[in-house]
Amino acid sequence: MNKQQTSTPSQKDIAISFLMLVATGKVREAFHSYIGPDFRHHNPFFNGDADSLMIAMEENAKQSPNKKVESKLVIEEDDKVVVYSHIKQHPEDLGGAVVHIFRFQNDQIVELWDIGQPIPKDSPNKNGMF
Repeated sequence: MNKQQTSTPSQKDIAISFLMLVATGKVREAFHSYIGPDFRHHNPFFNGDADSLMIAMEENAKQSPNKKVESKLVIEEDDKVVVYSHIKQHPEDLGGAVVHIFRFQNDQIVELWDIGQPIPKDSPNKNGMF
């Protein structure tokens, strides 16, 4: 017997889709599709609400229309998803290593943390950041 699988996206899929939409300038679509009510974030450079983060992400998308996000590692545990990515603001940019931590409720993102580290031009570490 052949069972049909449901195609509901996993929390991992939602987190990746959110990041890809934001990176390609579809910030409002990302927020309207995936951000839940009472969303809060912990980026210290902005107010902790959805609107301030969305506006900042839209401004970044205008300044960096060729931004690239490459997810290197995605971990899901309970209501949390962690995405470790290489983010470049433009093609010539060395970029940075960024970790986004998403907390979900009812398949919506309700909390977000992000931390990043620029990739140095010269590093003694031969393993690289990824």
